[in-house]
Amino acid sequence: MSASPFPFGPIPEVAGRIVVVAGDDIDTDRIIPARFLKCVTFEGLAEGAFADDRLELAGSHPFDRPEHQGATILVVNRNFGCGSSREHAPQALMRWGIRAVVGESFAEIFFGNCLALGIPCLSGDHATILALQQQALADPAAGFLLDLATAEIRAQAPAACLEPARRWNLSLAAGPRQMLLSGQWNATGQLLSHEEELQRTAARLPYLATFALG
Repeated sequence: MSASPFPFGPIPEVAGRIVVVAGDDIDTDRIIPARFLKCVTFEGLAEGAFADDRLELAGSHPFDRPEHQGATILVVNRNFGCGSSREHAPQALMRWGIRAVVGESFAEIFFGNCLALGIPCLSGDHATILALQQQALADPAAGFLLDLATAEIRAQAPAACLEPARRWNLSLAAGPRQMLLSGQWNATGQLLSHEEELQRTAARLPYLATFALG
């Protein structure tokens, strides 16, 4: 059986290239238009990520440009993920390939939906985010390492480079950071890790016993 492409345990870091989607107040209707919410499962949502923006830009949207294919870190601006609370938004981003989001600020429900999927959302001030975006746009092939323990992102300099790698300080609240570092963000995994206790509890519940006998 092949390994799942999605996170499931502790997430100490996220490595990869950056894709920049610039602009303030990008809401969940833009991240995943409403027509894609008719799906029975989340499979196939990747094609809906920024679908209307991508259609309007006719192939020049960052999610369509060849140099950004395979990028894992999305860098945005202020109040990203505002609007409706649809969990399809982070699902679409994750299935496109995004494993972390860095921005100036996030809508609270979007942040929580990302956390439930193991997608870290780290914040930086306006100047930091602009500098990071400019660095990524100047060299789309550059690799970056997002370190959750230190809450910083740094460029991965080539081995032959003698200059120290650039780094940017970010922020992540202690609670979400601990959940991501320990794997406690994964509620299903936490539940399954206590299977024996669940079975004992279920055996003591008369209505479950009756249901099983029926």
